[in-house]
Amino acid sequence: MLPLTGGLYLGWALGANDASNVFGTAVASRIISFRKAAVLCAVAVVVGAMLQGESGIHTLSGLTAQTMTTLVIVSVAAAFSVTLMTILRLPISTSQAIVGAIAGIGLATDSMNWGGLVKVVTCWIATPIGAMIIACVLYKILGAVIHWIPMSMLTRDKILWSGLIVVGTYGSYALGANNVANATGIFSGMLPGVSDFQLATWGGLAIAVGVITYSKRVMMAVGSGIMRMDAFTAFVAVSAMATTVHVFAVIGVPVSTSQAIVGAIIGIGLIRGVHGIKFRVLRNIAAGWFLTPAISLILTAAGYAIFCRVSG
Repeated sequence: MLPLTGGLYLGWALGANDASNVFGTAVASRIISFRKAAVLCAVAVVVGAMLQGESGIHTLSGLTAQTMTTLVIVSVAAAFSVTLMTILRLPISTSQAIVGAIAGIGLATDSMNWGGLVKVVTCWIATPIGAMIIACVLYKILGAVIHWIPMSMLTRDKILWSGLIVVGTYGSYALGANNVANATGIFSGMLPGVSDFQLATWGGLAIAVGVITYSKRVMMAVGSGIMRMDAFTAFVAVSAMATTVHVFAVIGVPVSTSQAIVGAIIGIGLIRGVHGIKFRVLRNIAAGWFLTPAISLILTAAGYAIFCRVSG
């Protein structure tokens, strides 16, 4: 059970970073306190992980052959990368962190499942694009509905802000269902007597602890950092992100909530005018996306090389 400690650490780091994508806007806009948002997010994450987390676990566990030693190296390297980016307040892709680490071992041991890796990377590319398209469609449809129904601006905003809490909870469910595989997927079949459902449950709990204990910094950065959003645009962005991530959870491929929310915000920006997007913040986030898998891969390969030298 000791190797699982690295996976639980990764789950904690995931929760600390990715909760920002589902409740960042609501917390930064002060429509819900961080404490209440964290509790809602944590509960929904665990439920999502338990009910739909096993599909992604099957995908990640098949990317490369693992030993107990490589399990520790992969999970700790990925968790360290995510923790570093969280300290820097950058919402990055935990999926890229763990897959980058897995690729490091796969390259070092020449056991990479390239077909599985191509599937995962293809879904990574599709994530922000899909979220952007969904956001554009939702923006047009919901915008037409809101203008068609007579109501005051105050009433509209109250409904939308309340709806943001609902879709934030749904997004948290999707986060647990999709991303729990990042925390514990590589341990599938490696721990005697431990089922994939148990791995999903433990991973979900680890993510929940990360949400509650250390997600506020990144949550505030995402909530107000990329583009100033009103009640309507925030609702559309989080709805598009949650829908996109949930779709990939059903497919069984862990993807990035960070990429999904950024894709959704860019989609809204394209409709409203790109002048509202803070490209400097966006550039820093994009840099984090590229650096995270690279750092994980390098740390994993280096850790494996050191182990081989010491044990040899």
